[in-house]
Amino acid sequence: TTNNNTSFIMSEYVTRRSTNSRLPPEVNRILYVRNLPFTISAEELYTIFGKYGAVYQIRLGERNKDTRGTAFVVYEDIYDAKVAVDHLSGFNVGGRYLVVLYYQPAKFQKRQEAEEKQQEIDELRRQIQQKKAALNK
Repeated sequence: TTNNNTSFIMSEYVTRRSTNSRLPPEVNRILYVRNLPFTISAEELYTIFGKYGAVYQIRLGERNKDTRGTAFVVYEDIYDAKVAVDHLSGFNVGGRYLVVLYYQPAKFQKRQEAEEKQQEIDELRRQIQQKKAALNK
């Protein structure tokens, strides 16, 4: 029976691979999760996301920073990550609906650059206001 079970599992694996052989380009084994309850633990995330395949790593955002309520979930297999996105986007956890996206480094880089530019602009505005105030004295 062990041999039959192994061949069944292998046939399921091959079938799954062949039906999903063409994945969209944004599909990634790294998922970005938003709108998590601030009190959720990494263990709870492993329980939720582990139902869809082997999780390689979970990085939970820090509680007292802008990253709280977010996490990165890394699957060992890209197909498992796709199934997780398909099933967990909109999933209710602790009264909050999860937003599960594929991690796209280019978008994160652009967002980071935009935030840095905005901080630079804000600092320049503050300096100009200080100079104006000094001139009006």
